[in-house]
Amino acid sequence: MQKPIEFYKSQLVELDKKHTEVSKKILSIRILRFTVFLATAMGVYYTFKTPYTPIIIGVIGLAAFIYLVLHHQKLKEERKIVHAKKSINTTELEVLNGNYHTLDTGKEFIDPLHFFSNDIDLFGKGSFFQFINRTVTNDGKKLLVETLSSNHIANIPEKQKALQELSTKATWRQHFSALESLVSTKKDTSVIILWIQQYTSKLPNFLSVVTKVFPIISIGLIALLTFKIISFSVLLLWFFIGLGVTVSNLKATQKLYTDANHAKDIFKQYYLLLEQIENQQFSSTILQEKQQDIASENEKASVIFKKFSKILDAFDQRNNLLIALVGNGLFLWDIQNALKTEQWIAQYKNVVAQWFDTVSFFDAQNSLANFVYNHPSYTFPNIQKETAVITAKNLGHPLLNPTKRVDNDFGINSEQFFIITGANMAGKSTFLRTISLSIIMANCGLPICAENYSYTPIKLITSMRTSDSLTDDESYFYSELKRLKFIVDELANDTYFIVLDEILKGTNSKDKALGSKKFIERLSKSNSTGIIATHDISLCELASDYAPQIENHYFDAEIINDELFFDYKMKEGICKNMNASFLLKKMEIV
Repeated sequence: MQKPIEFYKSQLVELDKKHTEVSKKILSIRILRFTVFLATAMGVYYTFKTPYTPIIIGVIGLAAFIYLVLHHQKLKEERKIVHAKKSINTTELEVLNGNYHTLDTGKEFIDPLHFFSNDIDLFGKGSFFQFINRTVTNDGKKLLVETLSSNHIANIPEKQKALQELSTKATWRQHFSALESLVSTKKDTSVIILWIQQYTSKLPNFLSVVTKVFPIISIGLIALLTFKIISFSVLLLWFFIGLGVTVSNLKATQKLYTDANHAKDIFKQYYLLLEQIENQQFSSTILQEKQQDIASENEKASVIFKKFSKILDAFDQRNNLLIALVGNGLFLWDIQNALKTEQWIAQYKNVVAQWFDTVSFFDAQNSLANFVYNHPSYTFPNIQKETAVITAKNLGHPLLNPTKRVDNDFGINSEQFFIITGANMAGKSTFLRTISLSIIMANCGLPICAENYSYTPIKLITSMRTSDSLTDDESYFYSELKRLKFIVDELANDTYFIVLDEILKGTNSKDKALGSKKFIERLSKSNSTGIIATHDISLCELASDYAPQIENHYFDAEIINDELFFDYKMKEGICKNMNASFLLKKMEIV
């Protein structure tokens, strides 16, 4: 398989060629369009006195001009897609080189009260979300956030299969994302879905009959006028009757048009996205089920969306002065399109949300699959139901520089707790976040930054980054207690992998040691598993009382030639080397 960097570079080369080719075609069409306009104008001018000839030239010239305008618009759309794809491939090359900090941080999703997201930097600057997110739509982004933070542990093997399959469809994923990027409206689809679901018909039922009969009478009157059977005043009277009918329903049609106009651009683009999903072959169960969600008995969802898009486009023509007068006066144009809009809403209001959700699903999954594609050396967890919760070889954090990252072997059994001690800056906190993130990634169906990773699915809960609150008038210590109470309450309802970093920091050393011991004893009596990092060596005594349920591990530092050296490797036992005094002296603080 082609390496990601090679693929993105080759795509950029091809896209540059395509961009040049399309730009040349656009220039040619512009020149040809001007030539047709000029030739038509001159042809009509020089044959003006010749019977029928100017009309024939004018009709042919107008038809050719309209065709060129439409073709020009199509080429411009094609160039926009090429631009979007170039941006996608450029971004991927930047990210693979470690430059991802200009991407969306997802800071609006930071939640200090969440089970784990704030502690493990799931959102915010330099976060895993910023590294992995490639969603284009707001709905897709929200779904990706939900996927990462949901703590769902079911159906992981099927999630893996879906992401493995999507990861191989790099070209399809990029085209899908490029099409998404062309949606110009900022209107959230949830607003549009709610409008459709709650909409009730405002126009009287009899108008559906009137709009069928009225245009036929108008055409008949025009024919009678042509043959001079009736006078123009009759047609004019009928014209004003049509305007009167239109004006009497103007409030309802105007309100419907205003609401529908917000949806016009979304439906125009989303039918293309649904078409991409419908026409792609999938083998994994999850992707096939999602594909089935947009299947319709009579027509494809993409066709149904396309029809609605055309209805809304026709409705939008009411802003054309000619259509506003002639169209409404003789053909009740506004009312016809309003009725078509209402009929579509009535027919599909109960399924449209599912079709939008399917597009959002693929938007979110494409981000996850892109991560899979970009990291071919990562390993998919072997999902098991054994005593061991995690057994990992050379486990590392995916956001660390691979050339500098130090990986660790790690294995922990169900209902077992590790107490980890260590010197400052020795790697404890990074290790805790590495373990935590690996659990979240495994639960999402993602591959892990490890050589091997066996895993018994479990939910995650953490307490690593507590802060006081001036707004809520809370002390740091009280915030800690609330977090620990939250963890204890959750343990009463489910089994978790618990990660704690230096608990009860907000009290004195003696009180902290006593309280921490009692809390760890409480945890050891639950059905959960976890890691507790601490600087308090006295907590390590619990390993003697509760062996083998509680084990001691540590990260240490060595002073070599008056320099501090870290190997960032976890070892069995209790840390003996601390470095606070050395650092205070080294930095000339004391």
